[in-house]
Amino acid sequence: MTAKPALKALRKAGGLVMWALAFVCVAILLVVGLGPHTGRYRTLTVLTGSMQPGIPVGSVVVVTPEPPSQLRVGQIVTYRIPVEDHRVITHRVVKVLEGGDRPIFQTQGDANNAPDYWLAQVNGDTVWRVSHVLPGLGLTLNWARHPTVHFVSVLVVPAALGLTLVVDIWRDDREEPAAVPVGT
Repeated sequence: MTAKPALKALRKAGGLVMWALAFVCVAILLVVGLGPHTGRYRTLTVLTGSMQPGIPVGSVVVVTPEPPSQLRVGQIVTYRIPVEDHRVITHRVVKVLEGGDRPIFQTQGDANNAPDYWLAQVNGDTVWRVSHVLPGLGLTLNWARHPTVHFVSVLVVPAALGLTLVVDIWRDDREEPAAVPVGT
């Protein structure tokens, strides 16, 4: 008889854990997946060691938009380089040659011995400045993008959770009514 209350308590605790896990997953989806579409910030994974030790490989940087006229020496900015493959990099501003709405500037990675050999110019309405660094999160996100992990997390886990909920709904765990003496 004492197993039933313990089983109910365990089932209730499991349900709370499931709701907490669902809440955390939705929060991560909103912050990492949907939040950047608001235009208030972007998230990028750091793939090289040019900004170590402050921004290690595998970090996620959160960049926020600023007017180009606020570009200053010492800021860490993310931009598309004007040479070669036009890749996106995150480096520190070491020189502002011309200010205003379309500043011309030079950057350097903190781990590099010399400034970048090109000059960059802001062509849009914003400069993307690093506001937060989340070390190691990029490695986790890259791992989560692996096809096997993606398959398990998008199909297998939700199917298992759904099956568990359906089984729990159909399970007959109602208590029998207590026997009531009839007559006196």
